[in-house]
Amino acid sequence: MRGGRLGQRDIPVTGNRRKAKAVTGTIYVLNGPNLNLLGKRQPDIYGRETLADVEKACVAQAGSHGLTIRFAQSNAEHQLIDWIHEARDNAVAIVINPAAYTHTSVAIFDALTAFEGPVIEVHISNVHKREEFRRHSFVSLRADGVIAGCGTQGYLLAIDRVAGVLANPS
Repeated sequence: MRGGRLGQRDIPVTGNRRKAKAVTGTIYVLNGPNLNLLGKRQPDIYGRETLADVEKACVAQAGSHGLTIRFAQSNAEHQLIDWIHEARDNAVAIVINPAAYTHTSVAIFDALTAFEGPVIEVHISNVHKREEFRRHSFVSLRADGVIAGCGTQGYLLAIDRVAGVLANPS
């Protein structure tokens, strides 16, 4: 459901809950520039977990929902776009932390608009408590949900949200 609150469920007023369908497929978890330095770069903002730690947690979280992960990071905008294009044929959803490209990349936004599944935007820090330029996101214009300021747990919350959306399509 586009624009829904995290964890929101569609529950009919009659009390008859819809049975969630089993979900399968691959979620692309894409990471933008400098996230390869996670755990080393500005740990006071981004924490001490490494990107490998995040990947391991994402694989476990997705597995608990019957989903698999394709986890990738690049400092190159064109590579992220190529992975988004690849996801059109291979993924049921995209979780993306576009990092600095959040605020600058119309090209990533355009690529995401060509993807038909759910897109969740993740930011480790609370971008709204940081510099003014970080408060604008091109990606948010396409994202079905945005999770910011939850640390690396935001990735797991995004996977849970994707699983919920896939199990209970509206």
